[in-house]
Amino acid sequence: MKLFKIAAAAATGLALLTGTALADDKPVVGLIMKSLANEFFQNMMAGAQAHEEKRGDYELLAVGMQNETDFESQINAVENFITQGVDAIVVAPADSRAMVRPLKKAMEAGIVVVNFDVALDAEAKKQQNVELAFVGPDNRGGAKLAGDALGKKLGEGGKVVIIEGNPGADNANERRLGFEDSVAEYKLNLLDSRTAHWETEEANTVFSNMLTAHPDIQGVMAANDSMAIGVVKALESAGRNDIVVVGFDNIPAVGPMVADGRMLATVDQFGTDMAANSIDLALEVVKGGPQLEGWVKTPIELVTAN
Repeated sequence: MKLFKIAAAAATGLALLTGTALADDKPVVGLIMKSLANEFFQNMMAGAQAHEEKRGDYELLAVGMQNETDFESQINAVENFITQGVDAIVVAPADSRAMVRPLKKAMEAGIVVVNFDVALDAEAKKQQNVELAFVGPDNRGGAKLAGDALGKKLGEGGKVVIIEGNPGADNANERRLGFEDSVAEYKLNLLDSRTAHWETEEANTVFSNMLTAHPDIQGVMAANDSMAIGVVKALESAGRNDIVVVGFDNIPAVGPMVADGRMLATVDQFGTDMAANSIDLALEVVKGGPQLEGWVKTPIELVTAN
């Protein structure tokens, strides 16, 4: 598990973090992100760092997973933050069901919890009798924006595949549904749909296998840009420049790919601001403001070369 004291912009240990947090009277916010190998969450961390420095009225402790399937790190992080007695936990869960029970424990300990980026599973919350708002984008709607761009490009009958995210994550499910909405609306031919767990190298392998099985693929819907990059690398290795790719996240690495046509489109969900805005909401509750309710929607935008 990687632990960062964002104010110092350097990794450090839990004991030191605890001592730092207790050194003054500022509220302490524990930020739990997903894989810090993913550029999207690297940018999110940078945004959180800038936010803490700008506000100057709270202490930020941040935890990131080592990879996209390192679920246990997030559960351990919640336990550690409970032990440290943080005032708030702001979390983007990697597994929408598994995180409900530990977050309930945090709430029972009097910690303000804000769920952002990836929604917790509604049925799991109901089973645990947890009421918790979600701060984040319309992942299904965003994926449909990208899928629609592909549908318009290929037209009826276009042969496409979907590269999915983690099966246990709500945003992965929602983005798959959004792509499937586009498949239905534009009457595309969905040849295959498989997970690559948000990872670039896994997407490279998964898509290479898809391409071998379906050499007539015309379009690819990747549920995040890290996986879209893996797809583009696979296409370059295969010497194919006739397959259209769309992604999701608008990380800086795909900017040149959209500009030169290696990718048709991606979806910006403004990740640099997402954690910072969620921290603001958490601090308002810590200060005695009303509890968050329902779905606090954050913006999305289709990004193309035009």
